[in-house]
Amino acid sequence: MLYRILRKGEVRVNKKRIKPCYKLLTGDMLRIPPIKTAIIQNKPISIKCNKVVALAQSILFEDPDILILNKPSGTAVHGGSGLSFGVIEALRALRPDQRFLHLVHRLDRETSGILMVAKKPYALRSLNEQLRLKTMKKEYLALVAGDWPLSCKLIQAPLQKNILQNGERIVKVSHQGKESQTHFEIEERFTNTTLMKVRPLTGRTHQIRVHALHAGHPIVFDDRYGDPEFEKKLKGCHLNRLFLHALSLEFVHPHSGETIQIKAPLDNSLRHCLQFLRHQK
Repeated sequence: MLYRILRKGEVRVNKKRIKPCYKLLTGDMLRIPPIKTAIIQNKPISIKCNKVVALAQSILFEDPDILILNKPSGTAVHGGSGLSFGVIEALRALRPDQRFLHLVHRLDRETSGILMVAKKPYALRSLNEQLRLKTMKKEYLALVAGDWPLSCKLIQAPLQKNILQNGERIVKVSHQGKESQTHFEIEERFTNTTLMKVRPLTGRTHQIRVHALHAGHPIVFDDRYGDPEFEKKLKGCHLNRLFLHALSLEFVHPHSGETIQIKAPLDNSLRHCLQFLRHQK
């Protein structure tokens, strides 16, 4: 909302339009338009809610320092943008006595799979440092359209995030964007589609989805970057969600120093889709 009123010129400095990056100086005359905001009453999250119950049953690993779960597709990692709650709010409702619960990393709402939450401040710092140094290893499974070429193993294309007026985030390949690298490896070929094992080497928004599109092989059933015409060929698999799953995570435990690898099983819809494609070969 704030960026929108800036773009429209409703905020003025010395009677002139101003860019968001401008730093106010002593003596500047600032005009701010009247802004009306609704008071949001946050309703308590019921731990009997189906989505909350599903999260409680999806925990893969837990100890005093960290919690790792297999996030279902369609569940956001946190509330906002019209969502009453996400994973982190649900976990806090489930664990009211747990003083510290913070996301270590994020997953798109449509993406399923491994999501890690820190239960101690020092654990969060340690795991964030591993992400910064790129020593934490993440691996995804993605089903893409078409026959992925053997020669295409590393996509290096800078990504720029754009926020539309409705608040939706769209990411595009742009020389003005941030450096982004994704490693793709063929896992299994089907008729007209390829199952890929994907390792993001950087952590940009929608990185895997946009790099797959950039390679000419978008992930199937991606409602932002996919190919609806191509997906008509896959009606028989009865999949109604993005085929992108955070399969495994390898990291150094912040307390013990032990290297840990966690894997998240595919949900029924993804497994049934693969079974259908194997029968079509």
